Amino acid sequence: MNGQELREALRHEMASVAPPPPLDTAAALGAARRARARRRTGWACAGSAAVVLAVAGVATVGTAGAGIPAGAGGANPAPIPGPTGETAEPWPTGPDGRPQQDRTAKAGDRYEQGVRLLNELIAVVPDGYTVPENPATPPVGEDPPRSSQAQFEEKANGIEVWSYTSAATVAKGDRTGRVLVKVYTHGNTLKTEPCALARQFWGMAGQCQVVTVGSAKIGVVVRPTIDRRFEQWSAYRHPDGVVTFVAQSLFYGNPEQGLEELPFTVPQLAALAMDERFHLQ
Repeated sequence: MNGQELREALRHEMASVAPPPPLDTAAALGAARRARARRRTGWACAGSAAVVLAVAGVATVGTAGAGIPAGAGGANPAPIPGPTGETAEPWPTGPDGRPQQDRTAKAGDRYEQGVRLLNELIAVVPDGYTVPENPATPPVGEDPPRSSQAQFEEKANGIEVWSYTSAATVAKGDRTGRVLVKVYTHGNTLKTEPCALARQFWGMAGQCQVVTVGSAKIGVVVRPTIDRRFEQWSAYRHPDGVVTFVAQSLFYGNPEQGLEELPFTVPQLAALAMDERFHLQ
């Protein structure tokens, strides 16, 4: 309930109060007391509704942007809500045989797939660039140079859909950029047309072109519109339904210390999206 609705509710409540009989003093006093009680009840109910909405708003803000770093200083999309209520389906089972505490895998095969993806990403970084190691004590509020994550996305048509995300800072001299790979497993409900698929990457829009690699068609956004967390990204749906996104940014953190050129050309970025090293289940 917003302020306008609150005022309307109070106005309606006060308008519904009948005027006291003019000649019966006792009746008039009784009616006044009842009217005052109704007004207090109206205030209490309206105040409770406002508090509930305020708490809900705080909870929404608090959960947004959780997870892996979002490229060049941008925010991630809000995570998918978890199971709630007594009849909700539990999180996927972890390696200990128990349901996970949240959607992120902390150990087991899924976790290892995320680590593997990071290693494969680092392996394709072009010559002339380095990938800094993670510091023993990362600065508070800063994302590490290397990160990976495996998380449960949804259950579609009875199939568990997972995503694996790995990101790495790439450095040349004292300048740094960022590269990232995100993979959605078979069963995902993402689009199939190359450019429509590419524009589903974190909801980022941009100028897209279809690049042909062999017989495959890969959507590549070569120039973003407003959201510039990444400068370019490619998208490919494998024949088995697995979807791979590969993204690159000129900078990570401080734009003044960004790379002078992107690590990959557009054809290279397209080819990486269909690279078998980034084809995970």
